[in-house]
Amino acid sequence: MCYMMMYTRRGACRWPPGPRPWPILGNLLDLRGGNLHHNLARLAHTHGPVMTLKLGVVCTVIVSSQDAAWEAFAKHDRRIAARTVPDTRRAVAHADRSMVWLPSSDPLWKTLRGIAATHIFSPRSLASAQGARERTMNHILYTFRRRAGQEVDIGHVLYHGMFDLLTNTLFSLDGQDKLRDILEDIVALLAEPNVSDLYPLLRVLDLQGLRRWTATHMNRVFHVLDKIIDTRLGEGNHDQDVLDTLLALMTTGKMSRRDVKTMLFDVLAAGTETTKITVEWAMAELLRNPGVMAAVRTEMKGTLTQTQGRMITEADVAKLPYLQAVVKESMRLHPVAPLLLPHLVEEEGVEIGGYTVPKGATVIFNSWSIMRDPAAWERPEEFVPERFLGKTELGMWGKEVKFIPLGTGRRLCPALPMVELLVPFTVASMLHDFEWRLPQGMSPDQVDVTERYTSNDILVMDVPLKVVPMVAT
Repeated sequence: MCYMMMYTRRGACRWPPGPRPWPILGNLLDLRGGNLHHNLARLAHTHGPVMTLKLGVVCTVIVSSQDAAWEAFAKHDRRIAARTVPDTRRAVAHADRSMVWLPSSDPLWKTLRGIAATHIFSPRSLASAQGARERTMNHILYTFRRRAGQEVDIGHVLYHGMFDLLTNTLFSLDGQDKLRDILEDIVALLAEPNVSDLYPLLRVLDLQGLRRWTATHMNRVFHVLDKIIDTRLGEGNHDQDVLDTLLALMTTGKMSRRDVKTMLFDVLAAGTETTKITVEWAMAELLRNPGVMAAVRTEMKGTLTQTQGRMITEADVAKLPYLQAVVKESMRLHPVAPLLLPHLVEEEGVEIGGYTVPKGATVIFNSWSIMRDPAAWERPEEFVPERFLGKTELGMWGKEVKFIPLGTGRRLCPALPMVELLVPFTVASMLHDFEWRLPQGMSPDQVDVTERYTSNDILVMDVPLKVVPMVAT
């Protein structure tokens, strides 16, 4: 059907242009080798910023420029606010209860997003959890301090630290190694390419067994979360954390127990890896740009005159505009989700760039390409934090569509307020307590920032960042 609409009826419906697909394979051969977001950007140079591809038999529209993205979100945000759901996310009917995958028109989605905004990521909730974040950050710094003078894999330390930070924030527990290990297994499963997503008629067969394996691991996660919930309910005392808040909503009938577990799972699964990766990219760019690193240190030394001998706070970091600009510029060049999450058109009437995008089509926004669009950015391939100084409109909230590292519109990342606090706080804490040196014999221009796009839609460093922390004097 997609093939017929694209070619025999193109004049009538004006589908966006694109490379001619092969039978059965569609345009998969056009995407061979390299990173998916790079290949999509390359094809867009030939076929335009609004382009149609067939991924297997799935018709997909790729949006790759600032102007096309602005038109899509400004005019059609509500119509494109559903999700194309990967088959593994259908395991244990997870997508039917998750605010990540439910369509924005679903009443449950509105309820869950409201709960997340009010009780997890609101300024009041984040302020109440500040002590937990700062205690866990101190533990991360202690881990680096023990390895002072030695070569360290930054990402490894940060992953464990960010997981502990989130478990402390959510339910006042750390040392949840079993839960962390299961989540790592799930993330690895989700990174596997799945034929069911390219040929939906094959979903019922689950040929690779990925949905079955995902269900097994998710049930193990929910079992651990059930034990945490039962323990809290049986204790009678309260830690005034996120879990307490969600259980209060559960007891009043505003959430089901399954909703509580699903929300906790979503925050842990999405937050740990993405936060760690974002910090790792920022540190990599600082190390390969010594002049920027020096400017950040100068700002910190001149602004934070009362922090000698103590750990810095989130309030201190709010006084560091240049460091904040460094984080934003790193997120512009290396968005952790370069293709965001796929949108699904759930209503007729969507037109982008003069082309019809019919109901049922998948729309992918190549945020990596949009945030390097030369029509929107000067010297788009260069690391220039100064471009963000004094530009309040260029925040992480996606108000300017040329900067959308965490999306925009209805499907803006619900955890954005935490990201805004946590990533700059982590980078600033690491710079405040340590001087970071490259391994012996390595120069800044040898820091490898080669990207690797994983099948679970995350952009990681192809070569993990290894550095030597030295206690700052």
